[in-house]
Amino acid sequence: MIFNSLEFFIFLFIVFILYWGLLKKNLKTQNILILISSYVFYSWWDWRFLSLILLSTVVDYFVGLNIHANSKQSKRKQWLWVSVFFNVGLLGFFKYYNFFVDSWIDMFSMMGYTLKSTWTLKVILPVGISFYTFQTMSYSFDIYYKKLKPTKDFLSFATFVSFFPQLVAGPIERASNLLHQIQNKRIFNYNQSVSGIKLILWGLFKKIVIADSLGLIVDDVFANYHTYPASTLVLGIVFFSFQIYGDFSGYSDIAIGTAKLFGIELMSNFKFPIFSRNVAEYWQRWHVSLSTWFRHYIYIPLGGSRVSKLKSVRNIIIVFLISGFWHGANWTFIFWGAFHALVFIPVFLMGRNTIYKNSVVGENSFFPTLTEIGQVLLTFIIVTFSRIFFRSNSITDAFAFIERLFSNSSYDVYQHPMGYRMIDYYILIILFVLYEYRIRKDERSPFKFKSKVVRFIAYTVVVLGMLLFYDSNMDRSFIYFQF
Repeated sequence: MIFNSLEFFIFLFIVFILYWGLLKKNLKTQNILILISSYVFYSWWDWRFLSLILLSTVVDYFVGLNIHANSKQSKRKQWLWVSVFFNVGLLGFFKYYNFFVDSWIDMFSMMGYTLKSTWTLKVILPVGISFYTFQTMSYSFDIYYKKLKPTKDFLSFATFVSFFPQLVAGPIERASNLLHQIQNKRIFNYNQSVSGIKLILWGLFKKIVIADSLGLIVDDVFANYHTYPASTLVLGIVFFSFQIYGDFSGYSDIAIGTAKLFGIELMSNFKFPIFSRNVAEYWQRWHVSLSTWFRHYIYIPLGGSRVSKLKSVRNIIIVFLISGFWHGANWTFIFWGAFHALVFIPVFLMGRNTIYKNSVVGENSFFPTLTEIGQVLLTFIIVTFSRIFFRSNSITDAFAFIERLFSNSSYDVYQHPMGYRMIDYYILIILFVLYEYRIRKDERSPFKFKSKVVRFIAYTVVVLGMLLFYDSNMDRSFIYFQF
């Protein structure tokens, strides 16, 4: 079941009516409904993998209790490692087993030995496994670092782990935010629900109109890069930047908006990263829940920036390599992570990694300065170039794409070789960027207009755009489902 499907909205309507209509007076029955609904939602893909969620839930529930119950540091650490080994073990088997086997075989091949790939298995990657394992581990980490006390309410904890709006692609929530809300009585709030519907609407627009429409061209360019001139390849990677932004931030908006319908506030996962002024700011605005997870549970425990510059650089490299590997079992993602480490380190060494933490482009005026425009464009170029590795099927394809990218060629910028009218897409992207810039100070209020007439026009344009671009025959799944 995916957010941009009819069955999801039928499902959401039924759960919403039951939640606020029949069960609003009893917190426990509300949580039971959410838990059952979450399991139904996940089972829509493959019910067999529910066992993994249940196992992860049970393991970290008891790990949390035992960490808290032991006063000896050695015992606490042993229980923490139970959580780490179990959850990383799940990821290691389902997501990385074949990658390590194939890499082992390739290594021997380079040394002149031929090994048969009889060790590889036909392993299906469970949807959302990278997200819910990190979420349950964060619970154990927070108890270990004494930032949180464990709950004895297994129902609430199971609901926290499997909460369906953010189960398969985040935001990766911490128990201090989500579990706390699940354990406390929720009261229906009309304004909160309306705000949620607006976010769902804007998220669907970004997914259907921006991501899905651009995806058709991106898929064609990357599948046939060896036949296209460099200018077409530039088009492909720029479009991919907007595709993945519309796809993933659209998902996050729908997740946050859906949670609001049930009286729950999730953390913001995207804060207009396309307007970042350096790579450090980009990572403070893109996939915020994952960036903060790595900072709190890997970077800071390694010493963060409190140690020497050399060790801090080492920590940065480790975090980015793990981040790349988290995204997928392919050397392309490891190269992508390494590339971001290389472009992040100079920003860190110059002490400019936090200067934009609490500001936005054009902070005190509507128009950005020329310096800000230059910074945003440079950051966009760097990030977009890195996505060649992210989108390519293999390292060989990525470097072949880059080699062809710097070849001499020409291209009609108004007509794509496959027949697409490019001027339509240019106008669409420009209008989208301008609108995102207008709302850049508040990622939770996409339709914030004083005039009711203007709001009505905005709603109408968004709905008509979705009806115009919606194609029931295309693959409408979200990109981050594969991670």
